[in-house]
Amino acid sequence: MKNNNRIAIVGAGVAGLALAILATQKGYQVSIYERDSKISSIGAGVTLWPNAIFVLQQMGLEKEIKHMGGMPSDMRQFDQYGVQQGELNIEEANTLSGFSSVTILRRDLMNILARALYNLGVEIHFNCSITEQDIEGLKQECILVVGADGRMNSVVRQTLYPQKVQPCYQGFINILGISQLNENILEGTIHDYRSSGERFGIVPIKDGLCFWAGGWSSGIDKERPLSAWYNEMHQRFMNWPAPVKNVLNCYEKSSLNRIFVHDIEPLPYWHQGNVLIIGDAAHAPLPTSGQGACQALEDAWHLVRNFEIKGELDNMLTDFYHQRIVKTSMTQVAGRQLAKRIFGDYSEPHPSVLRISAEQLSQFWMKGL
Repeated sequence: MKNNNRIAIVGAGVAGLALAILATQKGYQVSIYERDSKISSIGAGVTLWPNAIFVLQQMGLEKEIKHMGGMPSDMRQFDQYGVQQGELNIEEANTLSGFSSVTILRRDLMNILARALYNLGVEIHFNCSITEQDIEGLKQECILVVGADGRMNSVVRQTLYPQKVQPCYQGFINILGISQLNENILEGTIHDYRSSGERFGIVPIKDGLCFWAGGWSSGIDKERPLSAWYNEMHQRFMNWPAPVKNVLNCYEKSSLNRIFVHDIEPLPYWHQGNVLIIGDAAHAPLPTSGQGACQALEDAWHLVRNFEIKGELDNMLTDFYHQRIVKTSMTQVAGRQLAKRIFGDYSEPHPSVLRISAEQLSQFWMKGL
């Protein structure tokens, strides 16, 4: 028998945990099912732009996030020789938005979300791989079944689409890591180095702690040892400017991760009946968009707000889709366009993302909030 107060969430990533917190705060009974044995921290770090901080403030977590994270003042873009190509004043964009931007290790963000959920009395069911048959059972028991189970192998998304949605490889890899520098030489500035077909980004947190990503055009080769990829990274970037050399000389080996970067095409719908997908399962943007976690948080906030509107569930979920699809699609397109300029066959020598003004950026961030 269906419980009109119960929500089942598949996946304990940013979208799943945020939705669980917000829904529990509104009095819903939430169950979370996670296929892995623990919460994943893949991604090294996250930049939470003002739209994300807005949502985290609604969750009561802004103060804790700021305590654990750092607040970048600006972003500077350089070529591979260290010649500056552009600059964005993040503090100005923050002021226009009305909220801060915070950089934080993904493991710290996930720990904060998990702790908030634990304090609300919600248990995460780990080592729990949900099948399509399980989803059929949950549909009968819950008012809503939400797939927040990622871009690559979303079981919930698969139940919504007879022909499986295939993630699209975008022709480049990222190697991610975390470094602890001896000095705070980055001084609150996000460093973005680019050449044709290659990119190295460094994001400071505080006290010399930073996370970074080195990327380049590549085919998919899952048979090649990880050590070979890491050696290639060193070879590619060993002669790049001093900040790149510094982080490559002192990273946490356990933090390294190689990712073949995929996204998905915008989908024509996110729900059927009382089964819904959100976050990367619904609209996975590329990391070049800088908005993956931010849009996941927005999904959770908008969805719970829609719960408060009385009416048919199908109409509510349709309205939710229409609220979100334009902004998430814009994010996907922006990420793809930048990736193509950096890593595509006809990549620009020094493609810039910093042509956008602080005012334009703040308007995009806060759209719909």
